[in-house]
Amino acid sequence: MTPGKKELTYSYYPGCSLHASGREYDISTQALFSSLNIGLKEVPDWFCCGATPAHNVDELLSLSLCAKNLALAEEVKGDLAVACAACFSRLKTTQHHLKEDDTKRRQVEKAIDGPAPMDKPVKHILEILARDFGLGKLEQSVKKPLVGLKVACYYGCLLTRPPEVPDLDDCEDPSIMEDILRALGAEPVQWSHRMECCGANFTLSRPGVVVKLSNAILDSAKFAEADCIMVACPLCHGNLDIRQQDIEDNHSASYGLPIFYVTQLAALAMGVATDKLGFESVIVDPRPLLKEKNLI
Repeated sequence: MTPGKKELTYSYYPGCSLHASGREYDISTQALFSSLNIGLKEVPDWFCCGATPAHNVDELLSLSLCAKNLALAEEVKGDLAVACAACFSRLKTTQHHLKEDDTKRRQVEKAIDGPAPMDKPVKHILEILARDFGLGKLEQSVKKPLVGLKVACYYGCLLTRPPEVPDLDDCEDPSIMEDILRALGAEPVQWSHRMECCGANFTLSRPGVVVKLSNAILDSAKFAEADCIMVACPLCHGNLDIRQQDIEDNHSASYGLPIFYVTQLAALAMGVATDKLGFESVIVDPRPLLKEKNLI
């Protein structure tokens, strides 16, 4: 390989959460891809995709927000890499609807004053790691195997459903997160709530719903004797990490489960320093667990 040359290069849509409440997701994604010599170039002038609320308010607005971001991504070489599950879902949903409905496509193109790109591949970082880069190569790149770490892989609602939209993995029994974990040397646990909803963006409008649903997820992971939970969505991370103390108080429980982004664990396995992974930004500090497992 030519020194400094990237084997894989992607345009990159971080989305709002990764520049705010989920900043550690962005930091660890950049650090991981750099360690694997994968190029990421942020889409110029990107803006909010509408995430989970917009499509409930105005479908045309929701589709137009995503279509314009896809148009901006055309300016950057490479498939579009997305880390946030909500952003990934909305961008893929927009492409799906505009391919299926010419009337909607024309309305959107009028709204954004230009063509609506429908063919640029939109890839979640899980797909990039497991398929484009490859599990075998990922395993060979590991410098610090995560041996002894028992992890509950949490997919949530948006990564694989509805089945015809994200086309990431089996919508009812996915394995892509577990496959990546095994390549990193960790042990994925079998548990009942890996596809259940955490309450998503109800965290502010209906916190009681979030506390109830997220408690069931934490309880299931604890019952399976997981040391921690791995997610690929900043909404899920926020509900399971930030609200964990509230959940414990409301349900007289004691979980103490660190919530990791997939990129944090992968980057740790690649030998990236812990001060570059955002561990200091989360509520449930993962460093005591990692020290106990001799991983830091």
